[in-house]
Amino acid sequence: MPFKFIVRELREIRDGIGNKSRRRKRAERKCVHGLGRSHIAPETERTLSPSALVQKSRWANLPPELLLDIMQRVEASESSWPARRDVVACAAVCRSWREATKEVVRTPEQCGLLTFPISLKQPGPRDSPIQCFIKRERATSTYRLYLGLSPALAGDASKLLLAARKIRRATNTDFWISMVADDFSRDSNTYVGKLRSNFLGTKFIIYDSQPPHDARIQSIGWPHRKIYSKPVSPKVSVGNYNVATISYELNVLRTRGPRRMQCTMHSIPISAVQEGGTAPTPAIFGSCLDQKFSSLSVLKGKNELEFSSTAFTEPLQSVQGTRDPLILKNKAPRWHEQLQCWCLNFKGRVTVASVKNFQLVTAADPCQNVPAAEQEKVILQFGKIGKDIFTMDYHYPLSAFQAFAICLSSFDTKPACE
Repeated sequence: MPFKFIVRELREIRDGIGNKSRRRKRAERKCVHGLGRSHIAPETERTLSPSALVQKSRWANLPPELLLDIMQRVEASESSWPARRDVVACAAVCRSWREATKEVVRTPEQCGLLTFPISLKQPGPRDSPIQCFIKRERATSTYRLYLGLSPALAGDASKLLLAARKIRRATNTDFWISMVADDFSRDSNTYVGKLRSNFLGTKFIIYDSQPPHDARIQSIGWPHRKIYSKPVSPKVSVGNYNVATISYELNVLRTRGPRRMQCTMHSIPISAVQEGGTAPTPAIFGSCLDQKFSSLSVLKGKNELEFSSTAFTEPLQSVQGTRDPLILKNKAPRWHEQLQCWCLNFKGRVTVASVKNFQLVTAADPCQNVPAAEQEKVILQFGKIGKDIFTMDYHYPLSAFQAFAICLSSFDTKPACE
């Protein structure tokens, strides 16, 4: 049987379970309103959960060797979105299929592909960058990150990765980041973090909703005043964790030229770009495997992610004393005499001149033993290609979430830096 038919049948099983569950709920509501016993579902059907129904299907009891072979074939055949949603569909069948999918699907650093939500917080590939684009909607102050070269080339096949909403306050500006474009609530299980600026727009802090992967950072912690408005799952860490700081240099003399910026990645050590080094790679997203990454609906368990109403407080101490963090700086452009402007080689990915355009490279001291090739390598580049359309290409050791947050800082107004 072709694998596409297998995936199609699995979708029909899942959709059928959802329809049965909805019909059962309607029957129970009718019973409550006094429509009689004939509307009550049999006890055996009422007690079976959707996950139990899936476990009873013929696909849930496949031999492990055959199941692993199926997942390897599906993974190899579906290498781009939207076809890659079949891999997510396989992971949503049952626990055994999910474990097999996790065993087969590799991290973006290893394969250069984004599959599950946790991929958005894992380092990108070392060789070729993951190419994305950002669409800005001025009317709603929202920014959407899509996977693809550009809107014209991606078309309807473009995959929404992250979305952010800009919230202006009296003393600062916040960008709330979510995995969906219509829900930015911190109580939602799609909330992944935020970016906060100071009053002048010269300093930004990237907050992650989940604790840093490095245990040494977790041991220090950032004290937060917690105000619980409802019970919180003990498996989910609550709060905002400072994972990076972005600083823009003040332009006191008001000289013309590009912005100068520096990013201190508190959650990534400088050893990540040294020879043989590795970057922290989280393996799970919250307390459950990634449930919302595509338009494909995935059955949820009883334990849903839940966040408390924690107050926004700044970290009381820094992690710089525990290790040397990775520091990124913008690559210095060169002045083009004929064009009379500052120029950078974006390799065709940026076509419109803008003060927002930048490229980030590693800033390392000679004593840190970072190879010269790594210091010249562009880890993140961001630039304009049209009205409210920007490209974003990122490399290892940055994740999509970290790269998107850094690019969002370029959208904020900076009168003191220009």
